Amino acid sequence: MIVSDSILQKAIEAGLSTGADFADIFVEDTYTSHLGILSSKPEVAIVGQIYGAGVRLFFGHEVVYVTTNDLSEAGLIKAAFKAAQSRTPGSTARGISKFIPLKKSNFDSIHIYGEKPWEKNRDHKLNWLTAVDQYSRSVSSDVTQVESRIMETYQKVQIANSKGLLAFDERAYSRLFIETLVEKNGSKEGSFEKVGHMGTSELFDQIDLKSLAEKNVQRALTLVGAKHAPAGEMPVLIDNAFGGVIFHEACGHGLETTSVAKNASVFCGKLGERVAPACVTAIDDGTIKNGWGSLNIDDEGNPTQKTVLIENGILKSYIVDEMGSRQTGYARTGSGRKQSYKFAPASRMRNTYIAAGKDNFEEMVRDVDYGLYAKDMGGGSVNPSTGDFNFQVSEAYIIRNGRIEEAVKGACLIGRGIDTLSKITKVSSDLALSIGMCGSVSGSIPAALGQPQILVSSLMVGGRA
Repeated sequence: MIVSDSILQKAIEAGLSTGADFADIFVEDTYTSHLGILSSKPEVAIVGQIYGAGVRLFFGHEVVYVTTNDLSEAGLIKAAFKAAQSRTPGSTARGISKFIPLKKSNFDSIHIYGEKPWEKNRDHKLNWLTAVDQYSRSVSSDVTQVESRIMETYQKVQIANSKGLLAFDERAYSRLFIETLVEKNGSKEGSFEKVGHMGTSELFDQIDLKSLAEKNVQRALTLVGAKHAPAGEMPVLIDNAFGGVIFHEACGHGLETTSVAKNASVFCGKLGERVAPACVTAIDDGTIKNGWGSLNIDDEGNPTQKTVLIENGILKSYIVDEMGSRQTGYARTGSGRKQSYKFAPASRMRNTYIAAGKDNFEEMVRDVDYGLYAKDMGGGSVNPSTGDFNFQVSEAYIIRNGRIEEAVKGACLIGRGIDTLSKITKVSSDLALSIGMCGSVSGSIPAALGQPQILVSSLMVGGRA
C-alpha cells in the first residue's frame, strides 16, 4: 500500500463533486536503474524514482486528468477538486456517480521475481556488461565499438475507482542491450541485440551472453560484405520473433479502441468478417508468465486476459480499455495501460503475436523461386489510421530457386497492414516472441511482439533497382 484507503476514498468523493460519472486514481512508486559500459569502461550509472498520482474523471465521453507529486490527503484531494472543476462548460455526464465503498481486489500473481534492483550487487551487473563487451570483441578484430546496457524498473501501483475497486500490484522489468560497430575494408556497419522479461535481473545469469554477443557481431560482419538489396514486388519470407513488428505496428494499433472509437482504423466495423486467410490467428495476451508485456492487472485495476483478436482469419475482438468500452460498447479486455502516473491510460497491446501455424520453414523456403528472406527487422514508420508501413530489414538474404543464398543490405518492406495480412499464404509452427517498447498516446510501455515465420506472397521491397 502506498496511500491509505481512507485518503483515496476522500479524493474520489472530491473528484465526483461536480457531476463526474466515474473517477479513478492511479498511485505509483517506481524505482529505475540504468547501468552501461562503453569503450570497455563504465559509462553511465543512474538510479531514479517516479512517485506521484493521477486523478481521472469521466463526464460522459469527456476525460479530465490531473497529476500530482503530493500524495498527502490534502494533496490528493486538491488534485481531485482541480480535476472536478476542469470539465468543459456544458459537458454532459451520464448522471452523478454514487461512490461505492472501496473493496480490495485479490489475485494471485503468476510472475516470479528474484532480488530487487537495489538489492542486487552492482558489481555483479557490471560483470554481465563486461562479459558482453569482451565476448563481442573476441569474435573479430574488426569490432571497433561495443556498448552494453542494463535497464531495470521496479514499479508499485495502487489503483482505486468510484466503482469500489481497490487494487495493489508490484511489477519488475529487466532488459539488456548490446550495440556493436564493425569496420572492414573501409565499410562500417552496426548491429543491435536485446533480451528482457517481466522480472528481475537473474535472467542474465540464465541466458547465454556469449552466444548473444556472437550473434550480434556476426550480423554486423554479414552486413559489411553484403550487396544492396534489389527493389521490386516479390514474395517475402519474414522470420519469427521481432518479425512480428509489422503486425504490431501496422495492424495492432488499428485494433485498439484508441483508434476504433474515432473511426480512425481500417478495422472499424469488421468484427465477424474475414480480414486474413484461415492460416492466420492473432492474439494479444497479458497472462504469459514473466512475459515482457504481461500484467496481473492493467493500469485501470482490471484483471488482464488472453484476447483472441483474429481467429482463423476472422476478426473476433478489439483491444479495449475503460473509456474505449464506454465509447464503443465492447467489453473491456484488461488493456488499459500507460507509461506512468503522468499519463492517462489508453487501450494498448501487451504480448501481441501471430499464433503458430502448421507449415514447415524449409518447405516455405522451397516454395519461393525468387524473393527476400527478412531474417531480422529494424525500425520503421506506420500510419496507424491506414496501416501503411515502411520497415527496414536489418538482416536479409535473397531466396533463389528455393534456397537461401547471398546476404543483402538496405532492404525495406513497404505495404499496408490489412493488405499484407490477406497475402499471408503460410505460417510456420516456430513461434517466438521478442521485447520492445511501444509508444502511443499513453506513453512508452513494455510490449512483446512476435510470430512464427510467415510467407507473404507479394510485398514491395525497397532497395536499389
